Amino acid sequence: MITLGLSDRAGRQVVLRDVDDENWRAVADVAPLDEQRRYVAALAARYLLLSVREGVWHSLAVCADDTVAGHVMWGRDDDGSYWLGGMVIDGPEQGKGVGRAAVLTLVEWLARRSDCAELRLSYHPDNTPAARLYTSVGFRPTGEVSDGEVVVGLRVVDGRPLAG
Repeated sequence: MITLGLSDRAGRQVVLRDVDDENWRAVADVAPLDEQRRYVAALAARYLLLSVREGVWHSLAVCADDTVAGHVMWGRDDDGSYWLGGMVIDGPEQGKGVGRAAVLTLVEWLARRSDCAELRLSYHPDNTPAARLYTSVGFRPTGEVSDGEVVVGLRVVDGRPLAG
């Protein structure tokens, strides 16, 4: 379990858990709001399969107390940067601070790795809620585009993410 002790707006503790025999079905069923399906997969099951089949990504269940509220994954690129990807917060769980707590938790956890100097992620340029969230956490555009998505980065120094 990965936790910073952060809570959502309802007071539920938000933690990241390994996807396991107990929660994988709930994680696979996580679905974004209909209007978000042009930016992310229709179900988190797609991201779970990427983790299992490609061996690059590591899926995590986003939990609010004991409820699976979403999915996020991380991986390490050949250039040494760590990437966040495949974040989907279940439609009914959105707007409660679950996604923000999940991102902050994963960022802090990855930043503590001795070989982590930069965190990266990408999002569709029209996905303004994602842009606001990631900017508020400190991610800044790198000037790169990957598969039509804006790539943003966050420097890490001495195990701490540095905004700006």
